[in-house]
Amino acid sequence: MSPSKPLKYLFISFALLLSLGLLGQKNAIAAVDPLVFTDAKKEARFKNLIGQLRCLVCQNQSIADSNAELAQDLRKEVYDMIIAGKSDQEAIDFLVARYGNFILYRPPVNAQTFLLWFLPGILVILALIFIIAIIKKRSRQDQKVTLDDNAEDRLNKLIGPKK
Repeated sequence: MSPSKPLKYLFISFALLLSLGLLGQKNAIAAVDPLVFTDAKKEARFKNLIGQLRCLVCQNQSIADSNAELAQDLRKEVYDMIIAGKSDQEAIDFLVARYGNFILYRPPVNAQTFLLWFLPGILVILALIFIIAIIKKRSRQDQKVTLDDNAEDRLNKLIGPKK
């Protein structure tokens, strides 16, 4: 057996495994069932809701924009609740109970989310106070020093009279 034959078989095996993997991936993507609505109002509610909910995998995308499997599951969950006649608030409450406030792009203001809502403003105020303090300190240092008559006489004796 020549040295190129094992490489040939290895290459063919690798190509076969790669093509099987890619085919399996296409089938997994094609397996997602499209969500069909018979009522335009329900479809609008669905689109609004999935735009308000954060993908827990992607974190910077809504479940409407994400392709993660969890986002697909959450879209299906919201779809099922809307078809079952649940209100938007009931769907949100269910998802918050299951995943916490993190699933919401706009979590409610409460003790748990206080810092999330107000820390940026507090930091800006502290930075402004710090900047104002530095400016005042520098302006005090830059002020011209005025001497009283006694101090001016002593200075003149040390360096000589003004010419």
